[in-house]
Order: sequence, then C-alpha cells, then structure tokens
Amino acid sequence: MNPLTSIKGTIIAGFVLAAIIVFAGGMTGFNALNIEVWFHVLAGVIWIGLLYYFNFVQVPGVGAALAEKDSGGPGPAAINKYVAPTALLWFRWAAVVTWFTGVGALEGLGGAMGAFTFSAGMEVIGLGAWLGTIMLFNVWVLIWPNQQKILGMKEVTADEIAKAKFVALMASRTNTVLSIPMLLCMIGYGHGLTF
Repeated sequence: MNPLTSIKGTIIAGFVLAAIIVFAGGMTGFNALNIEVWFHVLAGVIWIGLLYYFNFVQVPGVGAALAEKDSGGPGPAAINKYVAPTALLWFRWAAVVTWFTGVGALEGLGGAMGAFTFSAGMEVIGLGAWLGTIMLFNVWVLIWPNQQKILGMKEVTADEIAKAKFVALMASRTNTVLSIPMLLCMIGYGHGLTF
C-alpha cells in the first residue's frame, strides 16, 4: 500500500520519517520543548502557507475567474465551493494550533507571561508573539465570519457580501503584512536578534 495515495497516509509517512530521523540519528537533547517548537513551526508553516496562498494565488485567481465569467470562463464557483472551505478549515485551525503550541514553547523558554510583557531577554520573541496573537484574532474575528458570508454559508444581502469581501481582504492583507516582521522576531530570537 502506497501511503502517498492519500493525504492521511502522506502525513503519517512524514511523521514516521521524522521519528526515524530522531531515533536512528541518535539526536540528543530532543525533549518536550523541542517537540512543542517543532509542532509550532509545522502548524505555522501550514497557517502562513495558506495565508500566502489566499493572498498570492486564490484572491487573484477568483478575480480573474470573475472577469471571465460572462465570456464563457469558469467563474469562481469551483474555488469558492470546493477549495476555499477546506483551505479555510486548515487555515483557521492551523492558526489555533500555532498559537497554543507557541505559548507552550514560550513557557519552556522561561514563561509566556514574560514574553507577552516584554521581560528582559524576551522582547523580540514577545513582539513576535503579540503579532501572532493579532493575526489569530484577525483569522477568527474578521476573516472567518466574513468568509462565511462570502461563501454563502450565511444568508446575507449583496451589500453585506460586498462589505464582507472588503473586511476579509483587509484583515488577510494585514496578516500578510504582520507575518513578515512576526517571522523575523520568531526566528531572530533564536539567532541573537535583540533590542
């Protein structure tokens, strides 16, 4: 049976391969904090990868599909009906997993409260944590409720859909802007970036 023929099998194969590398490679010092950080980075890659997909691929793609709809083009239905709901499911839950594993990792580094209050030595990663928190808020409070209106999951008027499109787009673009310094702060902490 080829594990690559299903998403579940592919994910399991990736975790099995990672475990083989850890144990067979004799990695020393691999502990709960390393696992927490690893899950934080893995979830973060999914979250930010989907954020970039939405902004760099899906939004322009839906725009192009809408422009060609009246001239025989496919329109946005395929993306909005089949792709977007699944992508948004992974997007919002990856955001939650990223945030919670990030808080867990901060606890292991000396305390999440110290990071969120910019304690000495935690300023850079604390700023990254705050940027990630704002981004999580945007996902659940601004992007997701408005996407439900856009995708027809809630009955609303055409004017409400137009407003929802603008709010969701601006929140998503804000997250794209925030993701760049957030990644700088998260990576910078472990590589000597200080204030």
